[in-house]
Amino acid sequence: MKKAMEMVAAVALAAVAVWPAQARVETRGVICRAELDRAVLLAGGRQTAVVKITLDAPEAPRETERPPVNLVIVLDRSGSMHGDKIEKAKEAAIEALRRLGPRDLFSLVIYDHNVETLVPAQSAANTEWIESRIRQIHPGGNTALFGGVSQGAAEVRKNIEGRYVHRIILLSDGLANVGPSSPSDLARLGTSLLKEKISVTTVGVGTDYNEDLMTQLAQRSDGNTYFVESSGDLPRIFAAELGDVLSVVARRVILEIECEDGARPIRIIGRDGRIRRNGVEIQLNQLYGGQEKYVLVEMDIPAGEPAEVKPVAVARCRYEDAITAREVSATARVTATFSKREEEVVQSANEGVQSEIVRNVAAEAKDRAVELWDAGKREEAVKELRDTRERLTTRGAFYNYDVSGEALMEADKLEVEASALKSEGMSAPRRKVFRASSYQIRTQQESR
Repeated sequence: MKKAMEMVAAVALAAVAVWPAQARVETRGVICRAELDRAVLLAGGRQTAVVKITLDAPEAPRETERPPVNLVIVLDRSGSMHGDKIEKAKEAAIEALRRLGPRDLFSLVIYDHNVETLVPAQSAANTEWIESRIRQIHPGGNTALFGGVSQGAAEVRKNIEGRYVHRIILLSDGLANVGPSSPSDLARLGTSLLKEKISVTTVGVGTDYNEDLMTQLAQRSDGNTYFVESSGDLPRIFAAELGDVLSVVARRVILEIECEDGARPIRIIGRDGRIRRNGVEIQLNQLYGGQEKYVLVEMDIPAGEPAEVKPVAVARCRYEDAITAREVSATARVTATFSKREEEVVQSANEGVQSEIVRNVAAEAKDRAVELWDAGKREEAVKELRDTRERLTTRGAFYNYDVSGEALMEADKLEVEASALKSEGMSAPRRKVFRASSYQIRTQQESR
């Protein structure tokens, strides 16, 4: 069965067509692919299946001039940042500045109980003066985090109409205690910034900051998030983040998935998005060269007859080419073949898609475990992890096929996490690791 499908796939690609379970259409830059978690569905009844839409952004040619960057660093200088933390934070900010070019913009906002624009938006070529300003930073009082990010956004807006890649990097080691300070407050701020095409990357240092607040801000603005246990890692983290910012190849990315022939969306696995009656819309903001982003959508598929091939969905990605500023689109379609033979269904399982589903379902389980633990339901938190592992590994319970290989190893990690949680509890570092790793899996943020 597998060999036959591989032959079909080869012929299809040669003819710029597609084999039933996978579609691929290339445009300049981003490649859009659509595939099912299994190429063959069981005939005779409605069932669920998962569609994976992948957006593959190849690296820009070396001779191509990258788009300029509008970077704002928002730095916590509250009293808890004293000592090595503030020194490493300053070192990281200077490292970020030095990675920019003369066409890029740089600004720096610092905050404790007050907010101050230490470096107004200007050319990153003014390195000597900017570095001298950064070296003057000293720790102060409380933590007006919301005000700091808001002021950082104001610096971005000075050049919002330009062809810049807009990014705020927020660093904090403590709890927001001046001004709006709840996760929902920061989530709303992140949502509003995303509408302006401004992404916020959050960097939490140590074990005292509010990871829910930082994750919500990053998630709602399509930024990255990092948990930095040792301040010595800050320069490396900032360098890695700048690597992303300097490699943006697509902006204003909108992915629309339209179900076909009676199929309908049930839920988006792992990501935020909007489900309409017959489709899904997800906003990704930016894509980085050399990286893939994907979306998993669980769908209800109507019954099919043996040997029938039915359309399932069409995915349309619209974006602005970050280099040419042209509006570009890419389209991919996915279909399913039906069979009355269960062994054909099992053999057609797409192990790559299967593994990503398991990783995302496990990430969702860890988020739920955190919420249960916070509510005082400690036994239920452990049970959530173990029940999810059991559901993923029980024969036939996982979309009519077995979990194996890499997917099985991912599922088994939940038992390790459950045992550690039961014996050691939800320590501050563990909670932060749960939140950060879950977010990074769900958004395909590269680990650093």
